[in-house]
This record gives sequence, structure tokens and C-alpha cells, in this order.
Amino acid sequence: MHAVIGGVILVIIITILIFIVCQRRKKEKYFRDNGGMILKHQRIRIFSETELVKATNNYDNSQFLGEGGFGSVYKGVLADNTLVAVKKAKDVDKARMNQEFQHEIGIVSQVNHKNVVKLLGLCLETKVPLLVYEFVSNGTLHHHIHDKRSQILGSWKNRLRIATETALALDYLHSLADPPIIHGDVKSMNILLDDHYTAKVSDFGASVLISPNQTGIGSKIQGTFGYLDPEYLMTGNLTAKSDVYSFGVVLVELLTGEKPTSSSRDGEKRNIIQYFISSVEDNQIVQVLNFEPADDDEMEEVEAVAGLVKRCLNGSGLKRPTMKVVAEELARLKKLSDNFWAQQGNEETECLLGESSSHTSYEISSINMDQMDTYTVHTTFDIERGSTVSI
Repeated sequence: MHAVIGGVILVIIITILIFIVCQRRKKEKYFRDNGGMILKHQRIRIFSETELVKATNNYDNSQFLGEGGFGSVYKGVLADNTLVAVKKAKDVDKARMNQEFQHEIGIVSQVNHKNVVKLLGLCLETKVPLLVYEFVSNGTLHHHIHDKRSQILGSWKNRLRIATETALALDYLHSLADPPIIHGDVKSMNILLDDHYTAKVSDFGASVLISPNQTGIGSKIQGTFGYLDPEYLMTGNLTAKSDVYSFGVVLVELLTGEKPTSSSRDGEKRNIIQYFISSVEDNQIVQVLNFEPADDDEMEEVEAVAGLVKRCLNGSGLKRPTMKVVAEELARLKKLSDNFWAQQGNEETECLLGESSSHTSYEISSINMDQMDTYTVHTTFDIERGSTVSI
């Protein structure tokens, strides 16, 4: 009897060991297949599957952040309390998902810009790799545009800053990344805002790499309806100017508060892009804004941006500006805006000082602890002369 029990226990132990060995070999195979040996030598952290399961509480629904074309994103907390966003493939067509994730890894692993979401590391122990990004706390630009409770876009200064930061990120991808990158899915949902509401471009699932002398690449149509370049839709040729068009749509959204395809007040569908362009041409841009410029100077900046947007939305890619030109123009306007507000602050300070500079009196009471006598010193400081008189 004891021999039988011992035999059963031995079989169970052997079965468990075989299972553990098989699981380990499977993870090692995934690691090799997913390019782990190469990635180990790059500055990319390799996470274990166990680490990420623990970080996301086994991908609990309470940790769910959102869903893209290729996967779901979960909030995670690592052992050192670092917040991360873990991108996990959908449970469909694993082979295609693996290809798409490998593609995204190849792109984001070489990107380094303060306005692009940073890839922190990968997990290669699953059939489709898990991507671990920095956690960007304040959600999407889309949310802040369309949620009336959000206050961050209440000022033109913040709208212009976010637009400029996004343009700088796209210019970096087009002009400074090696090789150049076309994002392929520029939209307000793919622009995230961090703790300080700094813009960060995300989601490179539809992105493509091109050679420096290459203008575009033929590809299957990907992207989001409403933001897609009409020329790309007709030809299937994705170019850097396709990103320019999509960014122009984002700026329309940022200025008007309306989605690319929206309904008018009477419930009819309307093309906000065409409506916006017509408003610019008729010098009626103020009618489509969902905010009120603070003064004439701010209105001039809005009109300048609106004119730039119109150029971005040109039906012909050749007639659109490059992202470099767009970024430079927005940066110039932002600098003017920043200088204006700095000057306003200086003028207010000078005004306040001017009103009180002639005779600013400070009364200081001192106590002689020995005699318990109280005496008062009146000090008058003449700011214009820089002299002090004590009485």
C-alpha cells in the first residue's frame, strides 16, 4: 500500500517538474523568437511575465486604461513603486499581433524625445511581447477637449503650448529620428498629457520607417476615420504630409472643441474640416471657436494658427507645409505669447511699485526685555532714490 502511495506521489512530482520545464522552455523560446538576445544588449529593460502580472494585479479591470487597434493598456505599479502602462495584445490572431508588436518595438525602441511616450521595457516570455511604457497620468487630449469638466484648455496659452509640443514631437519623428518615422495615426486620442499637462505622442502601431530620401511608402490603409489624409485614402501612399494633414485635424478639434465628424445644432451631420476652412476664408474664425480670446493680441495668434491649419489641410500633400515648418511657426507664436504675458506681468509689477514707491512705510515694534518698554521704529524707504530714513 505504501509503495502504491509512494508511486503516485512520485508520478505527481515528475508531472509537475515536466510541466515547469516545459513552461520554462516555452518562455525561453518566446524570448528567442521575440528577439530577446538582441534586445538584451540594448538599453531596454526586460521584464518577467510574473513581474507584470503582479504589477497589474493580473490585468484586473480596475487597472484598465484603454484599448487601441492592436491591444489593451493596463496601469501597473512595479516593485519600486514606478507607475507604468502595460500594452497587452488582444486575444485574436496571435501571429498577426506578434508581427504588429514586433513592428512597434522596432520603432519605439529607438525614439527618444520629451514629447514622445517613452518605452521603458518589454516582456518577451509571452507569445506576443508585452510593451511597458511610462505612465502618463492626465489622460488623452481628446478627453480634455470633449469633457466640459476639464479646465486645462480654458486658456489659449495652454492650447498653443500643447499644439507646439505635439508639433515638435512629430517634427522629431520626421526629421531627426534615424531612420525617419511616419506616425500614421495622429489624433487627439494618441496625444497624452502628463502630470504637468505636457503633451506626449503615443501609439506607434500604424507607424512606418522610411529612408531619409524616401517621400512615402505604399501600405494598407490604417488610421482613424476623420483624421485620415484624403490623398492617402485615394493612393494608399503614406507620407510625412499625411501626418501633417492629421495634425491639422487635431488643431481644428483643439480650436473648435468639435470632433472631426460631428453634428450641427439642428442635428445634421456636417464636415467640421470644410466648415473650419470656409470660416478662415471668410474671416469668420471667431464663430467656430469654443473659447473666447482674451484680447486682440490673442485673437491675432488664433488667426495665425487658423491660417496655418488651413495650409495643413490642403487636399494636395505637396502644397502642405512640412512638420518642421509647422513646428517652427507654432514655436514662434508661442514665444510671442510667452513674451506678451511676461511683459504684462512686469507692467503690473511696475504699476504696483509705482503707486507705493514714494513713501513705503514699515512699522516694526521692538521690545526691550530688560525694562519691558516698547518702542516703535518707523522706516521709510524711497525706492526711486534708493535711500532709507529711520525715525
